[in-house]
Amino acid sequence: MKALLCEAPGRLLVVQRPDPVPADGEAILRIRRVGVCGTDLHIFEGSHPFLQYPRVMGHELAGEVVHAPSGSALRPGQAAYVVPYLSCGECRACRRGLTNCCRNISVLGVHQDGGMAELLAVPAGNVVPLDGIGLDEAAMVEFLAIGAHGIARGMVTAQDRVLVVGAGPIGIAAILFAKARGAKVSVIDRRQDRLDVALAALGADAVLLADADAEAKLAEATRGEFFDVVVDATGNVGSIRNGLRYVGHGGRYVLLSVVREEIGFSDPEFHKRETTLLASRNALPADFAEVVTRMREGSIPVAALRTHHATLDEAVAQFPGWLRPEAGVIKATIEV
Repeated sequence: MKALLCEAPGRLLVVQRPDPVPADGEAILRIRRVGVCGTDLHIFEGSHPFLQYPRVMGHELAGEVVHAPSGSALRPGQAAYVVPYLSCGECRACRRGLTNCCRNISVLGVHQDGGMAELLAVPAGNVVPLDGIGLDEAAMVEFLAIGAHGIARGMVTAQDRVLVVGAGPIGIAAILFAKARGAKVSVIDRRQDRLDVALAALGADAVLLADADAEAKLAEATRGEFFDVVVDATGNVGSIRNGLRYVGHGGRYVLLSVVREEIGFSDPEFHKRETTLLASRNALPADFAEVVTRMREGSIPVAALRTHHATLDEAVAQFPGWLRPEAGVIKATIEV
């Protein structure tokens, strides 16, 4: 089979690998769509904290079942998406149902080779049949589920004033699911094109270009009270540190992005607000189900999000360009 290998930071190549042989309980999928995530771009750049090279990337996956293990509800030919978090099922987190933060988790395309390939072996329990959505939509379920999980972690309600910092794909997901809960949502980003999308396609209530006066402008817009929930989706350590200043008293601060560096805050500011600080990692089955439900009802603007695509072979040349702001990428998809 063909696979797209990130041999080292900045170096991609298409390689031939043996077809996977299923272990007990594993299904084989013929991959048809792979969403390109910020995680994949960070792997390509060499800035991901949990990765060793070489690596076949790809965790936003949709395809067709080729082999289903005995006793599985799956059947050959069935279209499905993949939950890419392989949890152990035995650690305390798993026993409590928190499979997204399993102590021994292995994420496809990060801790082990993923789905930028023609075929993939994966535990049958991580393969979910499509239910009223197509392959293009299915390849977007995972990143949207991450946003849905972050909004759930932040306990967002219709009474909340929410600020999403960073309007890339994960920030977009956070905007969509905060709006789905009825919150008033503001968005801040350094790119005007992303802010335009937030207003035109995502239902954001207000947007602000990140500049030296951003804090003052947010203070003015909120009469100095700032936001009940702030969600950082930037992957930028400076942004994460600064974001505490945007949290109102009694507010929640949700970190969707992950960085290599240590982060820190002013303790007096943190305490006087009685801030709730929340990490948000991956997603739970309920988050995936919520995304599919929203897609079926037509409340996710899939066509507006899927801006770029390439074949597996074309991705070698096109991938570097997807990092450039002028390319205007929201979500790129590799078609296999």
